[in-house]
Amino acid sequence: MKILSKVAIILLSMMMLLPITTHSIVVESNESYIKSATFLSEEFEVGPGKIAVKTLLDIDFPKGHIGVKSFDVEVVDEDGKSVPLYEAYLHHWFAVKYIENITLSHYIKQSHDLRSGIEFERNDGMCQGFLLPHYWGLGGESRGTSSNLPDPFAVELGNPTKLKDGFKEKWLFSIMVIDTRGAHDRKGCSECRCKLLNLPKNFYNVTMGINGQLLSRNYKGGLFCCQDNLQCKLRNDFHGPPRKLSLRYKIRWVDWDEHQVPLRFYILDSTDRVRSNGSTLIHDCQAEYTIPRNHNSDSPHVKKANIPMTKGGYLIYGTAHMHTGVVNTTLYGQDRRVLCTSNPKYGSGKEAGNENGYLVGMSVCYPTPGSIKIKDGEILTLESIYENKFRTGAMGHFYIYLADQIPNKNLTI
Repeated sequence: MKILSKVAIILLSMMMLLPITTHSIVVESNESYIKSATFLSEEFEVGPGKIAVKTLLDIDFPKGHIGVKSFDVEVVDEDGKSVPLYEAYLHHWFAVKYIENITLSHYIKQSHDLRSGIEFERNDGMCQGFLLPHYWGLGGESRGTSSNLPDPFAVELGNPTKLKDGFKEKWLFSIMVIDTRGAHDRKGCSECRCKLLNLPKNFYNVTMGINGQLLSRNYKGGLFCCQDNLQCKLRNDFHGPPRKLSLRYKIRWVDWDEHQVPLRFYILDSTDRVRSNGSTLIHDCQAEYTIPRNHNSDSPHVKKANIPMTKGGYLIYGTAHMHTGVVNTTLYGQDRRVLCTSNPKYGSGKEAGNENGYLVGMSVCYPTPGSIKIKDGEILTLESIYENKFRTGAMGHFYIYLADQIPNKNLTI
């Protein structure tokens, strides 16, 4: 369990809080043992060029001791219509788990004060502090990236024997949506390029970076320039109305029983600069990076990290969270065997989910259970490859689910 740090507050949400109610719209059962429900988050307002960075507390989520099989998200308008990325770019959404002190629930709901009564529970990944803490989360590629976990594997939640006494388990969304209607440079706006935003005059004098120090004036773009209610520069002739959007999300789950196999979830970051202090490993994830244009070469840009896995397991699922311009991302074992390569899918049309030129999906690896084993202490290598073009706010996050055992194969780690 982690208490939210100052830097985490910046990266997790840049905490502009909305009312805490969310609205379920449909519940269904598509298989005899798998349940599913589709929900709508609280609405948030955007306007041409405007950036919405929001934290939505206490979102609707299935109750009880369950195993989650999938978690899918998209942006919709007031009529429930899917919104294309060239109108509202979904930079990221993160689903974050926290536990809340029952005696302080009313105070938290009324005040939106996260400093007391809440403890955040991160995933199993190694990034420092509370960086990249989410259990699920993608971006513009959400509609085209499968989150399904194969049977009998699932993410175990709501186990009453593991819940701290006097607390209840809850979930929040941390989101960034950029309304690029009328933007002078739509793609640059979606990359949060600082010079394309109407930043306050004192921006670099008051804005802290990931290291807790004032942001360098060499910072060209990324999360810290895309703050809530800031606006991308618009074409002079453009006028458009504000609009209200929300997240529509579908969760599939099973009731937990002895037939389910729990998974551990890791987020690996290609910016992680791992070093050691004696026997202690120190991770230094940056979450994002800038890709300079190399005029002396046509070779793609490669970002690489060597990441020790304290605890290994059998690889069940792998994919990557990347941005437009990605060529592919590969996770290697210590012996350079390929554990998983995630390839991009780019859109070619106008409809939501197939937006021309945008990254609309990443491929997923589903190795035969038991066929790929990561050893305890094994050093993995993550390589994120982008086109050789100037790009800000690039990300290279790799998601893996590991199992400690494989049923019916007598395999354990």
